[in-house]
Amino acid sequence: MANKNLNQAKSAKKDEFYTQLADIENELKHYKQHFKDKVVLCNCDDPRISNFFHYFSYNFEQLGLKKLITTCYKSQERDLFSQNNSERAIWLEYFGDKNNNCVPDPEEIGIHYFKGDGDFRSAECIELLKEADIVVTNPPFSLFREYVAQLMKYEKKFVIVGHQNAIHYKEIFPLIKNNKLWLGYGFKGGAGHFISKYEDTATAGDHREGMIRVSGVTWFTNLEIQKRHEDLILYKTYNPEEYPKYDNFNAIECCPTANIPSDYYDLMGVPITFLDKYNPDQFEIVGILNHGCDNEFDLAKPILYGKEKFARILIRRRQQNDISASSSQIYPQSDQQSSMAAENQADYGLEK
Repeated sequence: MANKNLNQAKSAKKDEFYTQLADIENELKHYKQHFKDKVVLCNCDDPRISNFFHYFSYNFEQLGLKKLITTCYKSQERDLFSQNNSERAIWLEYFGDKNNNCVPDPEEIGIHYFKGDGDFRSAECIELLKEADIVVTNPPFSLFREYVAQLMKYEKKFVIVGHQNAIHYKEIFPLIKNNKLWLGYGFKGGAGHFISKYEDTATAGDHREGMIRVSGVTWFTNLEIQKRHEDLILYKTYNPEEYPKYDNFNAIECCPTANIPSDYYDLMGVPITFLDKYNPDQFEIVGILNHGCDNEFDLAKPILYGKEKFARILIRRRQQNDISASSSQIYPQSDQQSSMAAENQADYGLEK
């Protein structure tokens, strides 16, 4: 679960969570082949102090970048936590090292002033977005839906920080289901330490001075990466006793992800963390069992033995010769289960 301060920050629309350079390096080392001859935009950063700007400017030649653009919302103060109350906002562009000292010197960085406030939704920032090939940043958590929607509208490639709670969003889950967005390599242990002015009251250990620990953060991307096509090793065998069906939906419960049986090809409910291991060549995402009412992909609440479970991703194994094949005849169902299966298929287009 995310800690209390994250929830408070989201409610107050405070989003001053600044990503550590080490976390940026650990993630982006897996994407280096994508950056050659590309224009990179970091549009939620103060470029003079942003670790995203630091990473790309100091690795400009190594990555073979064409251009780096970073934008700043309002504040010109060299303070991460200035109250964004300056009258001017700026954006910087960098074309690489010119004097061969391998350092992005101030005179090599072009400084430009926005007429407006530098909000990523403004017309000025959208023009910069149109110029970009890849967007890399840590967008405001409270505006994550809008931010991703804009990236999709302008068909941009991206690597961005977000919280795994966004997986549930009705605006985000369909993108995951349709393989338009997926998870990156993530933060170690599923938690990140962000430079922040908020007091860190997380119950977990590993507190660091001047930082806030946020559980459940991850990276979202639509760039192809190796992990996305690595098969999840399955070693368990299906049996009805170990894999009960939900009370209200004809799918078996598979939790944790490691328990997915190797010989089952019907619908399975798996925890959200499955997405970290998701290979679209091995599995098909059918929907989500969450509230059962948010959208056409939220098919039911995950109720087992009369108790509601946490949200489950509804998946099905792909077969080598027929990705729509089913093993529904291998394990005989009761009349009630057969009826539920037919209802599921008819209502949600799952005919096999």
